Amino acid sequence: MADLLWDDVSCFFDPDLMGSLPDVRVPECSVEDWQAVLDFVVAKGWKYEYSVGETVLPMPRAENVLSRPADAECPYFRVWPTADVLAIFRFLGDDVVDFDVDLRESQGQERLDVFCGFLREIGRPERELWVRRFALVGALCGAGRRGGWR
Repeated sequence: MADLLWDDVSCFFDPDLMGSLPDVRVPECSVEDWQAVLDFVVAKGWKYEYSVGETVLPMPRAENVLSRPADAECPYFRVWPTADVLAIFRFLGDDVVDFDVDLRESQGQERLDVFCGFLREIGRPERELWVRRFALVGALCGAGRRGGWR
């Protein structure tokens, strides 16, 4: 059984209401939290791409990305937990992990399950330090059938 039922939460995934690329923000983070995200994605074997502008580059350490000059272009870290679901992380600062999800890719129960699986994977207890502050998780938890995030 799914943790969240599409019929209960579809309004949160409506691109016309929420915008097609809403931000997911995890405040009160650190460079170490960013590095944990990068290391986790690599360890999971998910497809990813680090780029600055149109140039794809090897993934640097988080401390190197976050210490770039203030006027430097913001790099992107694209992560595909599955072939058809994309999360785009932006290195806006070391105190917040920030990424977009494309709601057009998260339509229907099957895609919702993939998205929830992605959040669940990055939200396991050993990564609780930064994931427990996930603003979107709180919103989704209240709408779920089981009444809590698993």
